[in-house]
Amino acid sequence: MNAIDFSRLTTVLSSPLGWLDLALTLANIGVAYGLARYWRAKQHEQASPERALTGGMMRVMFPLLALLFVLLARSLFHIYATPLFLNIALPLMLALAAIRILVYLLHTMFSRAAWLKTSERAIAFAIWFLVVLHFFGVLSDLTKELDNVVLPFGDGVSVWTLIKGVVVLILTLAVTLWAAGMIERRLLPKTPTQDASYNGRLLLARFLRALLLVVAVLLALQGIGIDLTVFAVLGGAVGVGIGLGLQRLAANYIAGFAVLFEHAIRIGDMVTVDGRSGIVREVTARYVVVRSLDGIDAMVPNEMLLTQTVLNHSSGQREARATLPVQVAYGTDLRLALRLMEQAAMAEPRVADGNRAPKAVVVDFGDSGINLSLGFWIRDPENGQGTLKSNINLRLWDLFSEHGIEIPFPQREVMIRHQESGGGD
Repeated sequence: MNAIDFSRLTTVLSSPLGWLDLALTLANIGVAYGLARYWRAKQHEQASPERALTGGMMRVMFPLLALLFVLLARSLFHIYATPLFLNIALPLMLALAAIRILVYLLHTMFSRAAWLKTSERAIAFAIWFLVVLHFFGVLSDLTKELDNVVLPFGDGVSVWTLIKGVVVLILTLAVTLWAAGMIERRLLPKTPTQDASYNGRLLLARFLRALLLVVAVLLALQGIGIDLTVFAVLGGAVGVGIGLGLQRLAANYIAGFAVLFEHAIRIGDMVTVDGRSGIVREVTARYVVVRSLDGIDAMVPNEMLLTQTVLNHSSGQREARATLPVQVAYGTDLRLALRLMEQAAMAEPRVADGNRAPKAVVVDFGDSGINLSLGFWIRDPENGQGTLKSNINLRLWDLFSEHGIEIPFPQREVMIRHQESGGGD
């Protein structure tokens, strides 16, 4: 696109073709706006969270349609004369489309980022600034000057080539991340489940994201004219770096794929690892998020899941077993005490019954009393054990008090022997 010659404005408006040029420009933009509004209204009537062309994507439809209509009208108008208003509308619609596409990609990838508003303004300002430079014919001269400045990289790279390369790389990565996010949303349900296939879909989504990023970077570098054979030496250096300084990071990523592939841990499992117990909330390529029963999230590196013993309380069964130690005084009716302990546990709805009903046993005979133990299974271990054990202890205290069963406390007898000293000088 060449710079706009605004000196032709008076001449163009003095001819019928000039007014036709202006009418076609306004008509194309108006039709594009009307179609985008109509399409958006239809999407709202058939609102579905699975539709891709909803929300921010619909805002991109207007500039894209307008750009398409202007290009078609411009190519047809060139048969009769050189258009002015269509040439003005073309960079404007192109800039508006670029701004809305980039903003849409940012909203898709970083929907909750605090810097999003600032980035939107920066993108809009930069693109509109380039449009202004283009209109006044400065942009072409600026690109030529930047192309003449060569940096001493390899055989020499111009500043303009470097800028284009960075822009192309950023755009390629943005589109790739958006596509990877779309694929991930298609593969994974909105709410993580304990379905056996969930880890497989999560592994596939992570693998596709990594593959798309690698392919996008290679294509972008190839597109801007960078010889990919120079990365053979870089690949060797990266390999040495991984072997020396990045081995732990690489180990975590490899372990993450192993954990996802083996289905050893799933979202929602209750696990104990490195002394931390909690519910698995998220499984990523580098770490697993374990939320303890007090609501604190711990990011456990994937390497620890393979090198340390991990207790999975949800593997094969959902219920978890717990025990309560109780001591009674000598002379207590032990059979009655055991029945009361089982009765106190059975009164709690969270305690399992049937084949896993509470069972109380005599452990041993201690110094201060007889040690008993109450074992029971919890139906929902993810809700914690502290409150449940407290309720059982309170009910057991009431039952023991009703039946005169004493809970002893340690007693010690201290004997002091006085020895008179013998006579002497």
